[in-house]
Amino acid sequence: MLLADKWDDYELLDCSGGERLEKWGRYVLVRPDPQVIWETKKEHPRWQNPDARYERSQSGGGQWHKGGASGGPADKWQVGYNGLRFNVSLMNFKHTGLFPEQAVNWEYITKKIRSAGRKVSVLNLFAYTGGATLAAASAGASVCHVDAAKGMVFRAKENAKASGLDDKPVRWIVDDCAKFVEREIRRGHRYDALIMDPPSYGRGPSGEVWKLEDGLYDFVKLCAGVLCDDPLFVLISSYTAGLSPATLSYVAESVLGGAAESTEIGLPVASCGLSLPCGATCRWAADDRCLRQTKGGKPLTERETSANGVR
Repeated sequence: MLLADKWDDYELLDCSGGERLEKWGRYVLVRPDPQVIWETKKEHPRWQNPDARYERSQSGGGQWHKGGASGGPADKWQVGYNGLRFNVSLMNFKHTGLFPEQAVNWEYITKKIRSAGRKVSVLNLFAYTGGATLAAASAGASVCHVDAAKGMVFRAKENAKASGLDDKPVRWIVDDCAKFVEREIRRGHRYDALIMDPPSYGRGPSGEVWKLEDGLYDFVKLCAGVLCDDPLFVLISSYTAGLSPATLSYVAESVLGGAAESTEIGLPVASCGLSLPCGATCRWAADDRCLRQTKGGKPLTERETSANGVR
């Protein structure tokens, strides 16, 4: 497991009983997490007095309840990571507009682009609020940022401005990702690197149902058509429980050839020193050696992977 352990403005304080206790900048939030199936003592005092708690409804969905000494978070506030700034807020379906575990991939993206020794163009699909886009742009790449949700692309632009990157060569595209890739292939546009974080479930522009486990192989095969003859890297993220990291590697290798390395990504839990798995990542690059995933039977932290030359 790769751990995002370099955060200053985010901390996973504790997790128990299907919930996370998290510090986002100056605010402490409680959010549900289906991965947290254990019951441990909730001894941290902020469990009882968070700034906001998301509670699910028996009829589906849920809502935020503000409280704490602050009276609840502001409508929008910022957190920073390695020079990047992100606007976060209490969004629908328990989200804040940022997945902090993805910081391990931002580090990987930055290192690969800076060490490329050439100009790099990046296609970021299902790009959400732009964490990977900002990492790539800050490293000197030109980026095409694509997401079907207009609101998320707007938030990504806000994050670019907050990070001082609004003058960088980024194309902001609101479109269905598959349709956009098909058009790019017809146009003959090619990219040096490909990033994707496809949803577990969704509906296409004509109402067609998307399930990641059913559609990922065909989608990666389609996207291979926009890669240049000498691609730098391909990065695939997954939050679908039914897809193991090994499956992501098999998909990438069967389409792209060569070798891919996949593993879980996660967050350190401050209260106990354990690690919370948050998803999976697959990294394919022609010049990558196999990553060392463990050290003495324990997951490597982000600092340890950096020390070993791994990102």
